[in-house]
Amino acid sequence: MNDIFGIHWASFDNCVYIPLFIAFFVLAIKQFLRIKKSYQVLVHPDNASKIFKHFSLTRFFFRTVFLCSALVFIFIALLQPQWGKRDEQVIQEGRDLLIVLDVSRSMLAQDFSPNRLAFAKLKIRTLLETLSCVRVGLIAFSGSAFVQCPLTVDHAAFLMFLEYLDVESISSGTTAIDRALSSAIKLFAQYEGRKNKNVILLTDGEDFSMDLEVVKKEASEHNIRVFALGIGSVQGAPIPEFDERGRPSGHVKDSDGNVVVSRLNESLLQSMCKDLEGAYFSAGYKDDDVQQIARLVQKMEKEKITDKKISLFEDHYPWFLGVAWVLLLLEWII
Repeated sequence: MNDIFGIHWASFDNCVYIPLFIAFFVLAIKQFLRIKKSYQVLVHPDNASKIFKHFSLTRFFFRTVFLCSALVFIFIALLQPQWGKRDEQVIQEGRDLLIVLDVSRSMLAQDFSPNRLAFAKLKIRTLLETLSCVRVGLIAFSGSAFVQCPLTVDHAAFLMFLEYLDVESISSGTTAIDRALSSAIKLFAQYEGRKNKNVILLTDGEDFSMDLEVVKKEASEHNIRVFALGIGSVQGAPIPEFDERGRPSGHVKDSDGNVVVSRLNESLLQSMCKDLEGAYFSAGYKDDDVQQIARLVQKMEKEKITDKKISLFEDHYPWFLGVAWVLLLLEWII
């Protein structure tokens, strides 16, 4: 519908102003007809030049034509006519940000409302709203890890993948941060020559890794920087259990029948961030934590993240505005 007569109309929605232009058009014509009728009634053609020395019906007719024509050209310009295409190389610069999210069962603890996992997702959304020009990816982990979303500039797609993550995404209920870091190393290895490799780790810090120190050393060799956001409280909270219908059925208990309390392991996360030149933050209901992470990321050098050729229509509405201006000038002069 936006292409008529071989012309692309970029602002076709401005057709809503048609009634306004028609009203001006009708008023201009009615004004001319009213003056013409009055002129013919009051003045005989033979005496017109003597009685109205500075008025000419012909001149007034052309003034009306110029005014109405100018209105037409202004309306056409308002629709933003375009034709002819030009190719343009678009280079987008930004930073890579890999979100690594803990989806182990301890993330169901409710020391943050409604639970740690839902709260972590909210923090991720807030972070993306704060940062611009970021290529973002998502890794989910518990006892194992997998890439839920590769690095992409499509934040809407990323958020869709994030929305569907839950503790059932990975069968293992334990937590192995070394597996998550290994997945991050492999993902960044696909993008050679990147200077800034940023990982945002959201977890409660409970960890049953076997090779964390080895993987940390490997991550350091690959210049991966880790920022951790601790999700949970030091006091801890029990881990709820649910029946087949998703209704609460109690809490996780140990082999002795005692309720298991999951606590935030800040010391492990602080040590990891220090070794990998990042920073640790404890999550809170205010967004100060996210703002601080965003500021640190924004200080890093931007790199090219997309390079593509696009075809653009060429705007020609200035020509129509120019003609309208000339017509209005002529209407004023005569």
